[in-house]
Formats: sequence, structure tokens, C-alpha cells
Amino acid sequence: MVVNTSEGVVQTPNPASYPDSNLLDSSDCPSDREWGWLYTMQPAFMAVICVLGVVGNAFVLCVFCLRKKRCTVAEIYLGNLAAADLVMVSCLPFWAVTVANKFNWEFGELLCHLVNVAISLNLYCSLMFLVLVSIDRYLALVKTMSTGRKRHVTWAKVICLCIWAFGFLMSLPVLLFRTVKYFPELNITACYLAYPHDAWQVRHNLVTNIIGFLIPFVVIAFCSYHIIKTLNNNVMKKFSAVRHEKKATHMILAVLLVFFFCWIPFQIVMFLDTLYFFKIISGCLWEEILDVGIQISTYIAYSNSCLNPILYVFVGKHFRKNAKGMFKQILRKGTKAKGSQLHHLSSALKTQESKV
Repeated sequence: MVVNTSEGVVQTPNPASYPDSNLLDSSDCPSDREWGWLYTMQPAFMAVICVLGVVGNAFVLCVFCLRKKRCTVAEIYLGNLAAADLVMVSCLPFWAVTVANKFNWEFGELLCHLVNVAISLNLYCSLMFLVLVSIDRYLALVKTMSTGRKRHVTWAKVICLCIWAFGFLMSLPVLLFRTVKYFPELNITACYLAYPHDAWQVRHNLVTNIIGFLIPFVVIAFCSYHIIKTLNNNVMKKFSAVRHEKKATHMILAVLLVFFFCWIPFQIVMFLDTLYFFKIISGCLWEEILDVGIQISTYIAYSNSCLNPILYVFVGKHFRKNAKGMFKQILRKGTKAKGSQLHHLSSALKTQESKV
């Protein structure tokens, strides 16, 4: 069912869980498809992502923050990536409840803005942090004898602040145009993007495809190609710096591969949505594909936020070493605290005995 309003279009089911998206355009196609799977499977899937993402990314941040040694440049970028993922998965319970309630938004106007800005922020910040990690690996391995020396922790922190500001700037349309409105025809209160004109949706799609994927993809592909080439170069393997950075690089390449596997379907659907807007592709079949594709590709993309910590554990040898060091440090402090308590208790008992 489609309802035209002065602010936009609402369709049942409302694809508002699609990150940073407007509602689908109206059409003459019949809207009689069954969406029961959406109301049951997606909330459960989001709940799993939320639990795994919160636990995993909080664990990653603890390992990076509690280690004795100062974090490397790559670890600062990965730590910020974990922070961005943690913010995003913390917002999923709001949408899990909303989808389960057939897209009735019950959390007010403010959270409608904040939750969706956080989700949009994750898209841009996560990708930019991966770009920085790729460049850092490129400098560490390919440019070891020259620009590799210019990798400073202080500069890395400043760059991370700039990335957070950039992500917020790119998410401003979500902050400005997200709104909550009651639609009596559908009997729902929806949190949706009310763009002032349909062209805004096309601009959003193009910006997300070009700035949020294509340009970073070219940079990451360039860096990854030269990194893999260096790792397979028998001459470069003789350098101690290359051997030292090799283990960390394998983990980062795995993170990059999983990221693109999760986000490429989303970017393809966005591109097809643009083609549909310009009527390059048309028809009820394509509308059906886009409706379903938006939902599925969105949650495949969301799943990336809980997969990175798993990769750190299974692929990252340095990370496992740091995690073991963190646990030993916690156990050591616990043992010292327990020993101190026993010492105080023993001293108190001796004092009482001397008084008797």
C-alpha cells in the first residue's frame, strides 16, 4: 500500500531501516506481497548482530586501551573502527523493536534523528578508517625506507578526529530531514527521511556510491595490490621491518575483504535504485527486486560491525598476544588485591590477639 503525502511517500512495509535512505517512490505496481518474514527474521537477526557487536567491539577497545605499550598507528585506526561499529550496533535495538512493530516508531523525534545519524556515521567513518589502515600498511611495507618513517601516533589521532567530523558532515542530511509523522491511512508512526524533492534521493545515492565507496575502493585496491606484491617479493622479505609488519597486514587484508563482501550488495542496490529513478530500468519486477534487495543488503552490511572482532581473534596474532597480556594484567591485579586484603585481615587478627 502506498500513501502520497506533501512531504514524501510512505510504503508498507516502510524501508526506513535502510540506512540513510528516503522511502521508496510510489508506483502503479500492486503492493500485495507478504512481508511476514521481515517482521520476524529481521528483528532476530538485528538482535544477534547487536549482542555480538557490542561484546566484540567493547572487547577490542579494552584490549587496545588497557595494553601497557603505546598503540601503533594501525591500532589507533582499528580502535576507532571498533568505536564506530560499537556506536552503530548500539542503535540496532531501536530498529529491531520498530521492525517487529511493523515500522511503528515509538522513541520520539530526538532519537529518530540521533539513531539514524549514528548509523549513517558508521558507513562513512568505517570506510575512511579502513582507507587509513590501508595507507598505513602501504607506508609500512611498500615505503619502508622513506615515507614509512612519517607514521606518527599524534598525527594519527588528529586524522581520526577529522574523520569523525567528516562522517558527521556527510550525515547532516539525515539529521536535517529525518522526521516522525503519523500516517492514519497506514495506522503507523514512521521515522523516515522526508527529502524536500526526489532529486535529493538521487544525490544521496550518487554521493554514497562515489564518496562512500568508489573513491575509497580505488585507494584501498591500489594499496592492497602493492602490499600483496611486497609480501610475495623474496627480496623485500629479507627486510626485518617487512617481516615484522607481515602478521598485522594479513589481519588487515582479511578485514578489508570482509568489509567489501558485506557492503558491495548495499552499494549495488543503491546504484540500481538510481537507475530505476531515471527509468533506465523499470517495471514491477525491478521494484520488487529493489524492495527486497534494500532490506537484505542493509542487514548484510550491518553484519560487518560484528565480524571484525572475530577476525581479530582468529587472524590477528598480535591482537591475540595483546589480549592474553590484558587478561594476565587483570588477573595479576586481582591476585594482588586479594593478597592485600588477606594481609590486612591477618594484621587485624594479630592486633586483636595482642590486645587480648
